[in-house]
Amino acid sequence: MPQSMGNKRERQYEHIKDSVLKRGSSEKRAEEIAGRTVNKVRAQKGEAKTASKTSLNDMSPSRRGGLRSHSGAGGRTYAELYAEAADKHIRGRSSMNKAELLKALGSRH
Repeated sequence: MPQSMGNKRERQYEHIKDSVLKRGSSEKRAEEIAGRTVNKVRAQKGEAKTASKTSLNDMSPSRRGGLRSHSGAGGRTYAELYAEAADKHIRGRSSMNKAELLKALGSRH
């Protein structure tokens, strides 16, 4: 744990870190995500000494997670879309981003 927080925030940090690890991320990445999430919540709840405007005005991490929970992790990956575009001989695929590949394949996100 990077710094001393309340018991609730420490539990929250560990819970988020464990969840990220279960999804297959590295220990370092899990700690980063958990730390950023807990720091943002602390800022929004007035528990932090300093806070950015973005942290204060943005949607809470729990609300954002709840909205995303029904749509999965973002659908197919860029690599999967690119491979499908290659199979279908779609021209210009090498310069397309994920959204453009989805559109070219006629997929709905």
